[in-house]
Amino acid sequence: MGRGTPSWVDTREYPFAPRYFDVPAGRMHYIDEGTGAPIVFVHGNPAWSFEFRHQIRSLSSGHRCIAADHLGFGLSDKPFGFSYLPAEHAANLELLLKSLDLSDVTLVVQDWGGPIGLSYALNHPDLVRNLAISNTWMWSVSRNLLFRLFSAVMGGPIGRYRIRTSNYFVRSAMPGAYGDRSKLTPAIHAQYLNALPTPEDRKGCWVFPREIIHSSKWLSSLWGQRDRIVQKRVLLSWGMKDVGFGKSVLQRWTRLFPQASVVCYPGVGHWLAEERPDEFTDAIRNFVDS
Repeated sequence: MGRGTPSWVDTREYPFAPRYFDVPAGRMHYIDEGTGAPIVFVHGNPAWSFEFRHQIRSLSSGHRCIAADHLGFGLSDKPFGFSYLPAEHAANLELLLKSLDLSDVTLVVQDWGGPIGLSYALNHPDLVRNLAISNTWMWSVSRNLLFRLFSAVMGGPIGRYRIRTSNYFVRSAMPGAYGDRSKLTPAIHAQYLNALPTPEDRKGCWVFPREIIHSSKWLSSLWGQRDRIVQKRVLLSWGMKDVGFGKSVLQRWTRLFPQASVVCYPGVGHWLAEERPDEFTDAIRNFVDS
């Protein structure tokens, strides 16, 4: 196990026992709560497993709920020498899940957790039963002007400087992606801010925006393997006020998965698990248990 929970973590919100797993570049923190068919939650940038606390507290009464923090995020190590490339995060996640000897997995993925988590599904379609996909993607966006501009600014020298010096991505970009900013209270916001306390700790946070375009080859390779998961049971839960991953992205998923269950949340932005925790939890439960 190794370490306790840091004092800044609100254990009323996040009352989970910390666990750690060694990967080549450092120690990944994860939680493993409950028993039953496994549900694996995969976060994006600049979040950590705290994002899914509501779902885990509720669903762990009947399921085994697992959520890891990528290196550079949450309670995991933040080695400055690590590449923080999404393909490397995917490799780390695969090592962790392999060690847990899982089957009949439900993957819950959002933001960068989409390509990272779905990479596992593509590599192990025999071990994954269900996909719950929310405001994410799994293909190259190199021809999309909005993504190119965002990646160039936030992943370039200006964005890197602002993220390193002021924790800009958590402090400003994260609340800006909410449909209803009142859902991000100061106390909850602090749980994300405190997870990245120093400039050196924030490398992963500024690499991710750069890799929206720089990892196009890897993203294209995932999309090229989509037939490996096309027959999976799929839940698409979508915050419709998400500027980056809006209606057109959802439509691409529905073309790939015409059999999917689709739940749309008008007025909700990028952070569905935070903005509509009870409704999102119920949607996952109904989907998995149906």
